[in-house]
Amino acid sequence: MDKIAVLIPCYNEEKTIKKVIEDTKKSLPEAVIYVYNNNSSDRTAEIASAAGAVVRNEYMQGKGNVIRRMFREIEAQCYVMVDGDDTYPMESAPEMVQKVLEHNADMVVGDRLSSTYFTENKRPFHNFGNSLVRSSINKLFDCDVRDIMTGYRAFSYEFVKTFPVLSKGFEIETEMTIHAVSNNMQIENVVIEYRDRPEGSESKLNTYADGFKVIRTISRLYRDYKPLGFFSAMAVVLAFLAIFFIIPVFFEYWETGEVRRFPTLIVCGFTMIAALQAFFNGLTLQNMAINNRRTFEMQLNGLHRKKMSLITKINDESDID
Repeated sequence: MDKIAVLIPCYNEEKTIKKVIEDTKKSLPEAVIYVYNNNSSDRTAEIASAAGAVVRNEYMQGKGNVIRRMFREIEAQCYVMVDGDDTYPMESAPEMVQKVLEHNADMVVGDRLSSTYFTENKRPFHNFGNSLVRSSINKLFDCDVRDIMTGYRAFSYEFVKTFPVLSKGFEIETEMTIHAVSNNMQIENVVIEYRDRPEGSESKLNTYADGFKVIRTISRLYRDYKPLGFFSAMAVVLAFLAIFFIIPVFFEYWETGEVRRFPTLIVCGFTMIAALQAFFNGLTLQNMAINNRRTFEMQLNGLHRKKMSLITKINDESDID
């Protein structure tokens, strides 16, 4: 088990990866640096290896797939994840690590949006998307995470080993945040100075395609983690539609004593039944979600004991040496 592992997912970052590794060594000299090469067609892996990083490969394309591999293979007391594009200052890493190792944080978020992001980033739709995603998640999940989409984070051992990676691409950061919030894990925010990509380095993020994936991920995770809220909202919409369209039928019956629009009456009846089913499905799934939380807490306790056992073993071996 490493004390600090720095994880750098990379795809065609030959222009910046050397500087990221050198900055990491200055800020975290005791850390082990892992560069995970995701089918780069340039010299990213070669440069990273020459700079002193441990280079490994993930052949399934996508940032989510890379993070799944990293979290599965690396054992550490504290993990620092940073992109290889040199947009995040490694000078903030010691503070983030300190919050994990000494302040019991499970996830530390490198907060760009409270500092220089909106002035440094030259893509206006990215700025709008980040603000929209942040406000949506904080509202839906009743939390205060200041930067949802940042690629600069630190994690505890317990977070890494309980995080179920389901996303394949850039929506993975959203999934991490919601996992931590929904399972009542300790989240800290550290304000960082963001800088835009250097000239010649290109973003792999597609504003519209990846933005749609993020929104879809938020909807899916809200359904999974807060099913009562999700299905209650659906029930309200269905009930409103049923009532709205059946009111004219009732007025017509009141005036004439006849029901002339039987299809509308039948459809409204089935719509109201669907609304009731959605609500009771939400209740059932909410109970299942509560049971999953209990199981998660037991898993978390077991992982903590395992981590402490590994740390004790490492310390004993150091004393013998």
